[in-house]
Amino acid sequence: MGKKQENSCVHCGADCGNSPVISNDLKFCCNGCKTVYQLLNENKLYNYYNLEETPGIKVEATTEFGNKYAFLDNDEVKAKLISFTEGNISKVKFYIPVIHCASCIWLLEHLQKLHQGIRHSFVNFTRKEVDITFDETKITLRQLVELLASIHYIPDLSQSLADKKEDKSYKKLLYKIGLAGFVFVNVMTYSLPAYFNGEPLSEKLQSLFSILSYILVVPVAFYSGSDYYISAIKNLLKKNISIDLPIALGIIVLFLVTSYEVIFTGGPGYSDSLSGLIFFLLVGKWYQSKTYEALSFERNYKSYFPIAVTKINKQIEESILLEKIEVDDELIIRNKELIPADAELIDGDGQIDYSFVTGESAPVAKKKGDFIYAGGRQMGGIIKIKVKKEVNQSHLTKLWNQDKTYEKPSDTLKTLSDRVSKYFTLIVIAIALGGFSFWLAKGESHTAIFVFTAVLIVACPCALALSIPFTFGNTMRLFGKNGLYIKNTDVIEKLSHINTIVFDKTGTLTQPNQTKVNYSGTALNNTEEEAIFSLTKQSTHPLSAALTQFFNKLNYTTPEHFVEVAGRGIFGKVNGMDIRLGSEEYVTGSSVAGESKSSMVYVAINNQEKGHFTISNQYRDGFGRVLNTLKEKFNLFLISGDNDAEAQNLSGYFDLKRMLFNQKPGDKAAFIEAQQHKGNTVLMTGDGLNDAGALMQSDVALTIADKVYHFSPASDAVLEADKFHRLANFIRFTRTSLNIVKLSFAISFFYNIIGIGFALTGNLSPVVAAILMPISSVSVVAFATFVTRLAGKIKL
Repeated sequence: MGKKQENSCVHCGADCGNSPVISNDLKFCCNGCKTVYQLLNENKLYNYYNLEETPGIKVEATTEFGNKYAFLDNDEVKAKLISFTEGNISKVKFYIPVIHCASCIWLLEHLQKLHQGIRHSFVNFTRKEVDITFDETKITLRQLVELLASIHYIPDLSQSLADKKEDKSYKKLLYKIGLAGFVFVNVMTYSLPAYFNGEPLSEKLQSLFSILSYILVVPVAFYSGSDYYISAIKNLLKKNISIDLPIALGIIVLFLVTSYEVIFTGGPGYSDSLSGLIFFLLVGKWYQSKTYEALSFERNYKSYFPIAVTKINKQIEESILLEKIEVDDELIIRNKELIPADAELIDGDGQIDYSFVTGESAPVAKKKGDFIYAGGRQMGGIIKIKVKKEVNQSHLTKLWNQDKTYEKPSDTLKTLSDRVSKYFTLIVIAIALGGFSFWLAKGESHTAIFVFTAVLIVACPCALALSIPFTFGNTMRLFGKNGLYIKNTDVIEKLSHINTIVFDKTGTLTQPNQTKVNYSGTALNNTEEEAIFSLTKQSTHPLSAALTQFFNKLNYTTPEHFVEVAGRGIFGKVNGMDIRLGSEEYVTGSSVAGESKSSMVYVAINNQEKGHFTISNQYRDGFGRVLNTLKEKFNLFLISGDNDAEAQNLSGYFDLKRMLFNQKPGDKAAFIEAQQHKGNTVLMTGDGLNDAGALMQSDVALTIADKVYHFSPASDAVLEADKFHRLANFIRFTRTSLNIVKLSFAISFFYNIIGIGFALTGNLSPVVAAILMPISSVSVVAFATFVTRLAGKIKL
């Protein structure tokens, strides 16, 4: 850690400014940080500051919550959040986005020192979740949340987390692994005497061990291995040959031969090989599932809504569940709460942040009678709204479901494993049949059956199946640590095949709310500037937002009238003045052709032209270096809803013919579809829900997000905005990962060639087959894990 600044806050490390809050000769940036510091020290939680220097989150909210969390006293709400209750003891799981360091983990796992009603707490750092067991007679759910909020570890009480059910498929997988592992250990124990050259067991004892092994392996074959049969059958019905087909075939043949030998000949069969094979395959599947824990992409629009809202019923406030909201209900929305449904503002001054819908975070001023879209966040005092549409029919829901209009291209990129397994399966079956025919022709039917089975056993592509999940799984984890979050392993392979990248401009290449504004024309007085500011504050358009930010220190006056004309400009009346802002054609009635390096917003007051504002975009750090690197190997395109004012600035990175401006959302999706028809594999980068159609149409959809848990549902991947300069490295590394998979395949094929060679001679015993399979799997897993992590340290 670096040396702490002399004027930095003891709790959060922020600059204390000219008037720091002093307590016991310690400096704090605000009373909130001082309060948290005192609370921790009063409870002797000193280690919080010993683990990390200035680890605290800056406390902006007051610790006086009033009725903010009153809805947590509602029994229906409590039932949704609390996962277990027995007597007075309850358990709850909270998602806390601000968990970021060792101090956070330590403090949240020592909550019992802050309140005696808390029995136990456990943090899952990867998922930013904390499990808390508490005594409801000593601390209620509401008080627990208020305690967490008071130390600024505010839980996300979103609807999606409340509705989240335990993943039954994951639990079932663990059951299958447990059963296969138990049987494998026991069957290997029964088989140990046969592995040594000592005195052979008596025929009766050997027969007993064989029967016991067979009885144990039956549920493994039918239950633990069932997923492979189902997958193989489903793919065959679709006329596909997947990696699961040879695995299923090997398991079935192995089981049938084992059944024949044990039941009809009294032989030992291959129970040890069968249980070991299934066990290692399932362990690989479990590892793959663990890589998906870093970020949940399976969200619907309710993920961003409150679990409950405050309704006014006959002048009395009551908490109701989200799904119980009805049209004409009057709701109270407090500071930083989300608007749950399309509504009309009926009381208070609205300052609505529409960044979830538009990607622009500048608050929009709303007055009484204005329409407010669902998904906006109130950033001011308390407001009262009247619901105009049901939650399921709101504007936000329509935007969210926009991606259903488009379908991802299907079968354009079959997974590498499926392509390899198709030929692998055919070759192995041909070799097995060839060996069977050869020995059968020599009149040795027992050896023929033995060879046929042994080839399928030793050539069963268990190592082949593990190569992709372990390599791509480690790649996903490396990406997550470096700011890129991948939806699943298929996305990594698709990224490695892209040859065309399409960029949105606003909010993707440019930095939100960072622009240069200059004015040219007749000087504006203070009253006129305030009128322009009051009008632009009503609009969510990026150019309006830039002007709002430019004039943000002026006084605001509620406009008497406001109209926005999409794609042209805005008009309104403020303090008796008619203000018109927008394009040259909209404001002046004429348009002069000419080149401009910046966007221009013209202004007229009382029908008199005044001049224009020149607005220049600020691009993300390192964007030029990224584009120059990418254009060496990829076709780069720019599609933007803005005008072509920035065309000259961007011409050094994009060909003029590859920049399209004034594009509507449908135009963007159509352009990507046209590129795909030309045989290109397209990566689309965008932000906000306005790009949902284009993102969904693309082969890989990448969202550039200033907040990692704030992205479009059409995303295949989310890149933290401050990691944008690493984009080229991420794409290159997917190709490295694919090469590692191919090397893993080569190792697997090497084992298979040796094993099949022995199997064809008729001298490969079940013992050797049982040893070869796990050695092959372990070596491939070790190679994939080690090489992927080593490459990540070098290239990321």
